[in-house]
Amino acid sequence: MTVRRPEGKTPDATSRETPRSSRPTPPRSSRPTARFFNPAARLLRRRGALPPAAGTTRFRRPTSRGDVGFAAGAMGLFVVAAVVGGLLWLAGRPVHASAAPLFAHWRPHVGPGTVPAVLIALLVCRYGAELSRRLPWRRLCLAAYGTAVAWITALALIDGWDRGVAGRLTTRFEYLHEVPGVTDIPAMLRGFSDRILDFQPDSWTTHVAGHPPGTLLIFVALDRIGLSGGGWAAVTCILAGALVAVAVPHTVRQLGTDEAARAVVPFLVLFPGAVWIGVSADGLFAGITATGIALLAAGVRRRSPVRLAGAGLILGLGCYLSYGLILMTPIALAVLFLGRPLPRQSDQVAAGSDQIGAGSDQVAAGPDQIGAGPGQIDARPGQIGAASDEARAGHVPSAARARAAWTGPALAAAWATAGAAIVVAAFTVAGFDWLAGYHLVVERYYQGVASHRPYTYWIWANLAIVLAVAAGPAATVILRRAAATTRPRDLHRSAGPLPTPAGPLPTPAGPLLTSAGRLLTSAGPRLTSAGPLLTIAAAAAILAADLSGYSKAEVERIWLPFTVWLPAAAALLPADRRRAWLVVQAAVALLVNHLLLTTW
Repeated sequence: MTVRRPEGKTPDATSRETPRSSRPTPPRSSRPTARFFNPAARLLRRRGALPPAAGTTRFRRPTSRGDVGFAAGAMGLFVVAAVVGGLLWLAGRPVHASAAPLFAHWRPHVGPGTVPAVLIALLVCRYGAELSRRLPWRRLCLAAYGTAVAWITALALIDGWDRGVAGRLTTRFEYLHEVPGVTDIPAMLRGFSDRILDFQPDSWTTHVAGHPPGTLLIFVALDRIGLSGGGWAAVTCILAGALVAVAVPHTVRQLGTDEAARAVVPFLVLFPGAVWIGVSADGLFAGITATGIALLAAGVRRRSPVRLAGAGLILGLGCYLSYGLILMTPIALAVLFLGRPLPRQSDQVAAGSDQIGAGSDQVAAGPDQIGAGPGQIDARPGQIGAASDEARAGHVPSAARARAAWTGPALAAAWATAGAAIVVAAFTVAGFDWLAGYHLVVERYYQGVASHRPYTYWIWANLAIVLAVAAGPAATVILRRAAATTRPRDLHRSAGPLPTPAGPLPTPAGPLLTSAGRLLTSAGPRLTSAGPLLTIAAAAAILAADLSGYSKAEVERIWLPFTVWLPAAAALLPADRRRAWLVVQAAVALLVNHLLLTTW
């Protein structure tokens, strides 16, 4: 089209007048839209093969200012819980926690662990992130585990060796109080449930009655091999609890990326919940279950039945350490979901001239690119299939890949269930019924102080404890970013597809598995790591435990197996802000341990 220009004006490279009729009109809606309708581009962007078009946004990214606001909100909620707890005590309606909402006593003090704890915090905050990036993975795991052991031990020693370490598990409410009375293990297992209820001459102590017999068996085993006493029991809990500093990053690395896993390490080393890992049996539970989840991730990633069965064995044992560890199920399911086989892009999009009409929206598919009308979309070789005849030749049918996406997690779950079944069968044959014990524990729970703790207070005060103290303010920020990043349509990972079978899977439930597999693989752009979904799964487990009403108070200790997974998405934090959040995490742990005398 020829455009007339006024006299005296000549076209040049820097000044051009565009005809009014050819100027693009702004979209009527506030949501940015593509300039040209391109069905191929839309399909590819929905499948994650192409980035979003310029000028479009999938979600509003969280800002650092918003992070500070959410962290401040978590701390404010904790302050409100403390004030409300004090007011209820003055009104004659105590919440039955001495330093509400924490189960501790207000007693500022220092101890032998003060200087080591401060030095460890300073060193990790200064060099932790850099070493996490530079060290080889195995050396990093060893360094992380050793530093975590030192951090937990130093925090415990702030209260002294006797009061903070050796004497923690020897009180009349703890497991070691019952160890000398266990002379016949088979008889103890057969009659364990009969001694759960309170107000009997031979009732178990509080913690033994509130858990399955697996925990008592561990301490009995230590006593039988000559490691008796509170000191050895405490060391066992510390060594096992420190495993979370390796197991959680290892899980993220298996299912996500190496970079994301390395970002998690410093936040697990300086985890504020280390105050209660050393020393409590719940720290032991956290280390054991985290190891089981890491082994499950390795088994899913490598398609190893031995690892999967071993993971089921460990996680099954966890359910016989604490009834509440059945809530590790959301995290285990997240691992199975993240480890499923993903369909190749060439199976997601079969581009050809016979599928998309001619005209301005016609697609000419080639091995390296797709040309679409006025706009052209470039793609890397191997991401997008060639012409339709090439896409159909030599590849597994999409229906078979959809079935593989479902049967992969299903088979992995079957192997893990088989491992867990061994533990269940062993305890059942020995005479302990898990379900019967659980129902008796619920009755025992309300025989004690739990019946006087108001549910309307603890249902929100528990969350304040986790977000502000037990997991630290950084966990609030990580959870916020994970929730903003993770959507049902964005649950792919970036590590690339896993191997899939070379042909259709023979099964009588083929149509059902095909539909389920397509549901699993119908996600959008892939996340940068597996961490966000693991964080969301841990939050779901915590929320379920909170709503159940069986964890009123003391959740800074009881929920340790779940809270250690909240920092799994630490890679979402801006790199230049991670050191500041590490300082906040360390400060929370040091302040709690120096201002309060915790019960564990």
